[in-house]
Amino acid sequence: MLATPGPLPTGPGWSFEVKWDGMRVLAEVAGTVGDDAPALTLRTRSGRDVTAHFPELADLVDLAPDVVLDGEVVLLEQGVPSFAALAHRMQGVVGVAAAQRRPVVFMVFDVLRLYGVDLLDRPLAERRATLDRLDPASVANVELSPVYPDGAALLDVTAARGMEGVVAKREDSAYRPGRRSPAWVKTTHRHSQSCVVGGVRPEKGAGRRIGALLLGVPGPDGLTFAGRVGSGLAGAAVQEVLTARLGPVAAEASPFAGPLPRADAAGARWCEPAVVVEVAHLGWTAAGRLRQPVFRGIRDDVEPTEVRREPGG
Repeated sequence: MLATPGPLPTGPGWSFEVKWDGMRVLAEVAGTVGDDAPALTLRTRSGRDVTAHFPELADLVDLAPDVVLDGEVVLLEQGVPSFAALAHRMQGVVGVAAAQRRPVVFMVFDVLRLYGVDLLDRPLAERRATLDRLDPASVANVELSPVYPDGAALLDVTAARGMEGVVAKREDSAYRPGRRSPAWVKTTHRHSQSCVVGGVRPEKGAGRRIGALLLGVPGPDGLTFAGRVGSGLAGAAVQEVLTARLGPVAAEASPFAGPLPRADAAGARWCEPAVVVEVAHLGWTAAGRLRQPVFRGIRDDVEPTEVRREPGG
């Protein structure tokens, strides 16, 4: 279930949580009562198995022999989630020792199944009460995402701490997998957008280094050009990851639905629309371009077909 962007709701019947800046994950422990070895599977919202990416969450099997949890994997820096730091963990399998040196935290905010009982149609308030009784925080590297009654105060606190924002949830809402629901509303302090990479511009005088990514958002006529991003690409680790991911999907022709402005297309190397990245930005121009985008990381938890233009600015 996905949140709908919008202003912070007011009135009775709403509860409020921090909008965690990380990777959305469903954690499933499959087993039976008395089973000595229930299996844990971690999947992104697109269905990709990322269990081996986060070995520090293996103790989730001790929470219950049969359970499905919804939450956000985050990597905290001074108590604040860092998507840039987490982006490197999204890229592949990590050894146990390396993971424990800088472990992620799984912020759990919903329970969808318990002991074989489907909870999707139960109201959120009941699901949260069930989650409280489970006590996810008893497991290493797992926390229960707190719920607050005052959304305006939480919005102020998250702004002061440099966090992403707030999610408001109707306490009587059922859970609808994969749907963007008005019963969950996200209010953010900064604009962010998932984009599909359709090409790269080499950095001038720097060989094969990537100077800019050419970004697109799927529309009714195909991949619509959304601008280019160069800020945030300078680091060696970012260059290495982008080169490794974009090299295998190189293409002969532009994947964009229409011609690009000459200034953007000059020297471009095209690629298949297969890699999704996240950018922060200051809004959209009248021409449908991102204003001052900054690269934040690759979004392996989002499929290109899921990308939609988010409002903002």
